[in-house]
Amino acid sequence: MIGREKALEMLRKYLKDDKTVKHCLAVEAIMKFLAKKLGEDVNLWGLIGLLHDIDYDLVNRDPKRHGLKALEILNGILPDKALDVIAAHNEHNGYKLKWKENERLLHALRASDHLSGLIIATALVMPNKKLSEVKFETLKRKFKSKDFARRISRGRIREIEYVGLSVDEFLKLGLEALKSIASDLGL
Repeated sequence: MIGREKALEMLRKYLKDDKTVKHCLAVEAIMKFLAKKLGEDVNLWGLIGLLHDIDYDLVNRDPKRHGLKALEILNGILPDKALDVIAAHNEHNGYKLKWKENERLLHALRASDHLSGLIIATALVMPNKKLSEVKFETLKRKFKSKDFARRISRGRIREIEYVGLSVDEFLKLGLEALKSIASDLGL
C-alpha cells in the first residue's frame, strides 16, 4: 500500500484545482478521526479519504465516469477494499459495491465527503472565514437549514448513523478534524 506522502504527490499530479485538493485533505482528516474513534485502520481510511476524488479532473467532473477512472489509477496502489469503496462512493457512475463488508466504510466516506463541504461552507460565512470561529451549535444550525449549502446532501451526512455515530457526534468529530488541519485548508 502506498504511503501518505506518495499519495499526496499523486493527488497533486492528477488534480490541478487547489480547491479539490483541499477538499480531499478535509475528507482525509475526517476519515482518519473516524477510523481512530471506531478502532479501524487509520492509514487506510485516511488514504481512501485523500484519494477518493483523484480522477475528478481526468473525467472532467463527469458523474457518470467519476470513480471509475480512479479504479484504473489506483489499481495495485491501494487494496481492493479501498478501490471498491472509492468507485462506489459516487452513485451516478453505475458501480455497485462488490463486497458487503465494505458498506460501513462506504457510508463513512460518503458522509465524510459531504460533511467536509458543510463545515468549509460554514467557515466561509464566518466574519473572518476561519474554522476556529465555527462552533458546533452554528454547524448544527447550518446542517438543519435547507437553504444553506444546498448542494451538500444532508442524507449523505446522515449515512454516518449506519456506521454507529449520531449526526451530532459526527458534526463534532468532523469539526475537530478540520480544525486540526485549518492551516492546510487556508481556513
